[in-house]
Amino acid sequence: MGKDILMIVGDFGEDLEIMVPFQALQMVGHDVDAVCPDREAGEVCKTAIHDFRGDQTYLEERGHDFELNATMAEIDPEDYDALVVPGGRAPEYLRTYDAVIDAVQHFFEADKPVASICHGPQILAAAGVLDGYEMTSYPAVQAECEAAGCSWVDGVVRDGNLVTGQAWPDHSEWLAEFLDLLGTDIEHGAVAAADD
Repeated sequence: MGKDILMIVGDFGEDLEIMVPFQALQMVGHDVDAVCPDREAGEVCKTAIHDFRGDQTYLEERGHDFELNATMAEIDPEDYDALVVPGGRAPEYLRTYDAVIDAVQHFFEADKPVASICHGPQILAAAGVLDGYEMTSYPAVQAECEAAGCSWVDGVVRDGNLVTGQAWPDHSEWLAEFLDLLGTDIEHGAVAAADD
């Protein structure tokens, strides 16, 4: 049975870290509501594409317009089974919204599944929910996470209700861990080739 999942996004969140989980979770039967503070369903957030080309940090280019399908001011976190917090540049300002912090705290207080990647843990750190966790993030966010009380490790990590990854190259392992945490049962059917 599909879960109701909340995804918190904002302008210049990482394109792949928003688009891929949003579509992949829906593809396997979950309902995903993507929200942004001060925006309504039908409005868009501009995404950013972060690429790794051998520089000291990532390169940022303009991504897509991602259409929100729910309104943050109208949702109740209690109605959701799980939370996804993507990365990119958005978390640095999303963490200043009380509604975002309150929503994140609800999922941890209720021990519901949470998946966060890249800079997304900046929001978790601001919400004060990382104490005692083993987790990861984009390496540049390591100091913030450790200051919030976690043990930071390299690679995709699942600890209790929290699944974390470093960046979009971790998607396959990060999403697989999150789907397992959600209890998602994916049945693989046989694909028959046409006999022409």
